[in-house]
Amino acid sequence: MTNVVLGLAANRRQFWLLVAVNAFVGAMVGLERTVLPLLAEEEFGLASRTALLSFIATFGLVKAVTNWFAGMLADRIGRKRVLLIGWLAAIPVIPLVIWAPTWSWIIAANVLLGVNQGLAWSTTVMMKIDLVGPERRGFAMGLNEFAGYLAVGLTAFATGLIAERFGLRPEPFYLGIAIVAIGLALSAVFVRDTMRHVSLEARQPRPASPTPTSRGVFALVSWREPALFHSCQAGLVNNLNDGLAWGLFPLLFATGGLGVHEIGLLTAAYPASWGIVQLATGGLSDRWGRKGLIAGGMVVQGVALLILGLATTFAVWCLASVLLGIGTAMVYPTLIAAVSDVAAPVWRGRAVGVYRFWRDMGYVAGGIGAGIVADLAGLRAAIFSVGILTLASGAAVRWRMPETRGRTIPPANASSADNSPSLSSLPG
Repeated sequence: MTNVVLGLAANRRQFWLLVAVNAFVGAMVGLERTVLPLLAEEEFGLASRTALLSFIATFGLVKAVTNWFAGMLADRIGRKRVLLIGWLAAIPVIPLVIWAPTWSWIIAANVLLGVNQGLAWSTTVMMKIDLVGPERRGFAMGLNEFAGYLAVGLTAFATGLIAERFGLRPEPFYLGIAIVAIGLALSAVFVRDTMRHVSLEARQPRPASPTPTSRGVFALVSWREPALFHSCQAGLVNNLNDGLAWGLFPLLFATGGLGVHEIGLLTAAYPASWGIVQLATGGLSDRWGRKGLIAGGMVVQGVALLILGLATTFAVWCLASVLLGIGTAMVYPTLIAAVSDVAAPVWRGRAVGVYRFWRDMGYVAGGIGAGIVADLAGLRAAIFSVGILTLASGAAVRWRMPETRGRTIPPANASSADNSPSLSSLPG
């Protein structure tokens, strides 16, 4: 049995394999970004924005709940098993979308997509954190989210090209068959569990603090610990923005008379710039700290949304979409790194799961709230309202969130010791 060592260099093969796996996880979401909002109007006749965004709200709710269970399961049965379950959930998604006779089939497909994303993406996040140890968490998360969201952007662009030539269904979704097959094969054959790395880090000296129960972890992350609370609220608003972009941006761009190819390019610009810029921002948070990048990124996103709501031309929409991606890149890997700074190794998986629960509830808030505003006051009013909310979130982080980089914050009011199995009894 090989010795277990923390660090990127010592675990580079597994680390880069997990980066590749997460690219396939992200590509599953990219399949829907350009085509599905247009499909809702053209083939299913959904005039209500709230009804149209129901697939995003459903996806977000399922993904949020699955994130929480992913954290608990990963701490108990091991990371790899949870990853494989996530990929198995993805298998029916593409057939459901291709053959859907009614919108309810699309909703069902997005229930399974939410399970896939909640389990598979959460697990690749945790496994990279396990491998690199405490010193390069931001860098690790930057690479993880780079791969995932660059794949979202590239797949969104590719499906737009295919749809323009062949139609909205079924050809754009054939990519998904290959994505599921390759992602599942890589995970099953080559990925190794990282629970031994968790055990090693858990034995390293840390400030003494009680290990909270699962209920205690939920309370700590959700409201008791200020750094974790503000990570959750910023994450929720961030994904509210993403849900808005996913569901309403293609419709907004269509009001400017743009074709499917141009809409696909604009739809891809946001997640692609988000993915690429994370190569830098994750590592910068390891050197500069987490708080400044989070607050600044939320402000940049808010400004970008206001510009998007005012714009009427392809060029301005493109620049604002890239700006929105840059702001998101400042926030996304940094928030996960901040949560990992605070959480001890033995409850880190659960802490990340709770954070991702609240973050992905942003899809629900975006799908329902933005849809209602769009129905009542129009697309641009919905975008303006979310932009203002994003600016307020950034201000709250700036003035209320403590810095987490370089120190462990003892959990406030932690509950009694957890009754979960000891790390030595876990697989891997």
